[in-house]
Amino acid sequence: MWPGLNEHPCSAIPGFSLEDLNRGFENARFVGRETLRRTPQRHVNHWRVGVVFPQLPPGNHPRLPLALGDIYVDENDRGTFWQVLQFGVQNLYDPEPDEWLVMDTFEQRPGTVALPARCEPPR
Repeated sequence: MWPGLNEHPCSAIPGFSLEDLNRGFENARFVGRETLRRTPQRHVNHWRVGVVFPQLPPGNHPRLPLALGDIYVDENDRGTFWQVLQFGVQNLYDPEPDEWLVMDTFEQRPGTVALPARCEPPR
């Protein structure tokens, strides 16, 4: 959990908070240990989190997948993630079918963020 972050009024998903996001991660599934073959190589634990509707127990039920994310967390420091793949309904905001986030470095300290003076008008 990242301290000091609040919901921003420009959020594309109003009413969705950091607490909601962390609650979603509570049901993440461990996929396995992996090595990210980049320079330098990173040894990670691969986790998968998904959101489907309706939420039903396992079985032969029709479901609509809303979002899926693969998170690659440093095997020795669970507060550090090195790579994220996300796709799903949220990609309606983005023309690409999925998005990768790849970290070259990771520092766990506050940084400087410049926010726009006001929200962009709806398109």
